[in-house]
Amino acid sequence: MSTGVDYLGHGAVKATEGPPVNPSGRKYPYELDSEGKAKSIPVWRFTNPHMGAFHLSWFAFFISFLATFAPASLLPIIRDDLFLTKAQLGNAGVAAVCGAIAARVLMGVFVDIVGPRYGTAATMLMTAPAVFCMALVTDFASFAAVRFFIGLSLCMFVCCQFWCGTMFNVQIVGTANAIAGGWGNMGGGACHFIMPLIYQGIKDGGVPGYQAWRWAFFVPAVFYIATALATLALGIDHPSGKDYRDLKKEGALKSKGAMWPVIKCGLGNYRSWILALTYGYSFGVELTVDNIIVEYMFDQFGLSLTVAGALGGMFGMMNLFSRASGGMISDLIAKPFGMRGRICALWIIQTLGGIFCVILGRVHNSLTSTIVIMIIFSIFCQQACGLHFGITPFVSRRAYGVVSGLVGAGGNTGAAITQAIWFAGTAPWQLTLTKYQGLEYMGYQTIGLTLALFFIWFPMWGSMLTGPREGATEEDYYIKEWSAEEVADGLHHTSLRFAMESRSQRGTRTSTQTKVMSVGDGAGSNKAEVVVVAAAQQGAVPMASVEEGSSGRSSSSGGHQQQDARARVQVS
Repeated sequence: MSTGVDYLGHGAVKATEGPPVNPSGRKYPYELDSEGKAKSIPVWRFTNPHMGAFHLSWFAFFISFLATFAPASLLPIIRDDLFLTKAQLGNAGVAAVCGAIAARVLMGVFVDIVGPRYGTAATMLMTAPAVFCMALVTDFASFAAVRFFIGLSLCMFVCCQFWCGTMFNVQIVGTANAIAGGWGNMGGGACHFIMPLIYQGIKDGGVPGYQAWRWAFFVPAVFYIATALATLALGIDHPSGKDYRDLKKEGALKSKGAMWPVIKCGLGNYRSWILALTYGYSFGVELTVDNIIVEYMFDQFGLSLTVAGALGGMFGMMNLFSRASGGMISDLIAKPFGMRGRICALWIIQTLGGIFCVILGRVHNSLTSTIVIMIIFSIFCQQACGLHFGITPFVSRRAYGVVSGLVGAGGNTGAAITQAIWFAGTAPWQLTLTKYQGLEYMGYQTIGLTLALFFIWFPMWGSMLTGPREGATEEDYYIKEWSAEEVADGLHHTSLRFAMESRSQRGTRTSTQTKVMSVGDGAGSNKAEVVVVAAAQQGAVPMASVEEGSSGRSSSSGGHQQQDARARVQVS
């Protein structure tokens, strides 16, 4: 076993212990970083642990989306069978998305403790009975209750993003999260194609319509169980190739400490709340449209259920590339402009999404214009979703799961509030509000609330309008999440490695230099490898030296401009 010593640049040396990133020495068909994370995303591969986790995570999320919005796909049939009113349909839609609000926050804590594999399997197995129970609903109360419990499975999003964030390097994590999340979100569009076809096939087989829609829900329910079993059998939690449980038993994976500090760390970071708010008007808007679009097409333009489902499904199916392209934009713009570029790109694209949402409501008299604007609107809306999770992994390292859960819950909260205001209210003015008017006002709401992004500021990277604080470093930001006692116990080692990888978020305006050297006593009895990572503003001449001795002393010197140095000493 090797012991690590972290030099923090303030005269303090802390002992740490970390899990080996590739203990098997296995050769992978892609490059790994210092944390054992993949530095590329070859989506055509199924290599464990990285690409296996990628494919299992997005497919499980896809199935949860398909089942959650399957009732919306058959809404014109269900409402006639159960005699549901406009307000009741809207409230059932709210129930479907608000169930996952608390579930996403709790799932963030759960995956931080036991890992994403068990989180994924447990979610699918616990909500599968609710999908089967859709066949038993008889009135509004039972319909809304079942939609609520099925909607709990949308917390799968947290497992998906956490799992991908664990497996892929910080420079491509936005793209990885966006592709997986986008392909998962496609379930919201695919269900509008799939469920009407299943219903029609069962009906054509001789089953009456009022029974055919009930039998149709057995298909996604069976997929829930099959996906859960596949995840347990094939999934791997950690880049090292082992599960959280095994790593903790071996002592290779350090605990994150007590649960409350992790929760406090995630919920106490104001950036989490701003992203939760704005995500409510990208992903939240997407959920709202998934809930209403088939009924809107069916009623507004007098289309058949199959045609309305196909056209409405186009909105969700754009996730095949749109959310992924948002993550790619985030990662690409971060190379020259760093985190400030990620935030600015999110604000621009989400604002454009709001503008096209307004236009969508105003072209309600033309089916052709509605389809064209809906597609453009869907691209910007879903790109904004991907851009959010190009920023979220950097808010906190210790409480990554909690932050992901909170931001994800913000999406469901935004959907619930938006639907309650514009599509499900019982006040006189809400009952007379048409769906196209609701779409227009939802666009205005999106434009206004997205302005909150101007308040996100990282001390080492800055904000959209202001630069970083002088002397602030990534190590300082992430290690502040740990107490002195926890640092002494070595619980912070993953945060330190993540901080070093995160220097790329400064953009090309900051130069980063790495120097590796070997130090020995001549006799070879006490050999050490010293890795010095120095980052300075353009024009600085950083130099650093680490002297190994019984006291653990270190010294550094540099150029005329302010600079920062970090060293990691591995003693074997």
